[in-house]
Amino acid sequence: MKIARPRTAITLSALAMGALLLTACSNPTDARTPGEGADQKIVVSSANFVTSEVVGNVYAEALRAAEVPVETRFNVGSREAYVPALKDGSIDLIPDFTGNLLLFLDKDAKVSSTEEINTQLAAALEKDGLEPLDPAPAEDKDALVVTEKRAKEWKLRSISDLAAHNSELRIASAPEFKERPVGLPGLAEHYGVVPKQFVAISDGGGPATLKALLDGNVDAANIYTASASIPANHLVILEDPKFNFPSQNVVPVINKKKASPHVKSVLNEVSKRLTTTELIALNELVTGTKKLEPTAAAKQWLESQGLG
Repeated sequence: MKIARPRTAITLSALAMGALLLTACSNPTDARTPGEGADQKIVVSSANFVTSEVVGNVYAEALRAAEVPVETRFNVGSREAYVPALKDGSIDLIPDFTGNLLLFLDKDAKVSSTEEINTQLAAALEKDGLEPLDPAPAEDKDALVVTEKRAKEWKLRSISDLAAHNSELRIASAPEFKERPVGLPGLAEHYGVVPKQFVAISDGGGPATLKALLDGNVDAANIYTASASIPANHLVILEDPKFNFPSQNVVPVINKKKASPHVKSVLNEVSKRLTTTELIALNELVTGTKKLEPTAAAKQWLESQGLG
């Protein structure tokens, strides 16, 4: 004679089996946990110039494609504005450039080699709860550029050649260039270049700066080397043999509270693919004939890299 099992025993057995299955599914080795920051929203930002906004959009869209919640707040200004915002958590992630960021954090830092810059930068950011992820091969350095006409008239090849024209020299750049070590102080120290006039233009070497140069309102301008406007207008980059402008590899800087293994993996993969040639091409999509919005340019590039 068969003995029927009580319904309560069957129910308890099923519950126990369910609990075991839930435990197995919640194994931290199989899923990212909120404690790692993987499911936290990342606020992605940028400085107030084209390259920064384009790369900021690349970061944002790569994270979205990897199912990381993202909010964007672009064009927040210069380092004086966005570094404090990173520290206090108002923003979580921003593209920056290794050499200039290090000198902003420590004006006495040694910037003679890329490796030295990267090591010092990590230590300087850690003090404020920030972390640089893998720098990209892409570089977007400060440069002093002149028109072909001016280069021929003044026989300019190197920044040092400008010193002979200090009494008439006009240089355009962002306002902070006047005080930063790589700006006017560095030009005076390394090359004896002290312009008659400094023209502050707050567009990070963008259209207004370019127009001032092409119109002849200034003689030289600080325009970043990855700008598509340089080849498009046949501008001449003056040589910098004394390395006034340090290495400037693109680097994602993130608040460590949001730097989960998943987020870091996604961004490091982006950086691995981002060369200077690719960066110039990205800028060309936005500032060239296509005139794409930075978000559209970022999506197009990510898809071409198999990351979209």
